Amino acid sequence: MELSPSAYLWIQALHVISVMSWMAGLLYLPRLFAYHTQALTGSDKSETFKIMERRLFNAIMTPAMLASILFGGLLLADFGERIRDASWLHGKLFLVALLLAIHVLMWRWRRNFAGDTNGHSEKFFRIVNEMPTLLMIGIVILAVVKPF
Repeated sequence: MELSPSAYLWIQALHVISVMSWMAGLLYLPRLFAYHTQALTGSDKSETFKIMERRLFNAIMTPAMLASILFGGLLLADFGERIRDASWLHGKLFLVALLLAIHVLMWRWRRNFAGDTNGHSEKFFRIVNEMPTLLMIGIVILAVVKPF
């Protein structure tokens, strides 16, 4: 598939917007989890965190992730045969796969909090909070600099 230059730019813009929205959630949800670990089970504070976590995950993160995949897939389809020679793209897609894995893990952790079965500490979630940032840095460098 070959997109027109105008269509390519619109899809690229929508991809960047959706990735930014997804990343905002990936960066904020573990912070909510860290704060949630400090709330007593069954307290008003804990119940408020459950609502915030559910809304962030279901209304922002997951739709933004799906839009990122859709628009990224369209850009990828436009790549055609050049994909074989784009080692930087293979690296980027690997890092994106790791972001998807983190998204799934956050889904599981959110469900654990919702069921009052969280087994992780505040420190764990503060460390988890850094993983999307590190992956994002790698993804941006690969996409912009194309070092190999």
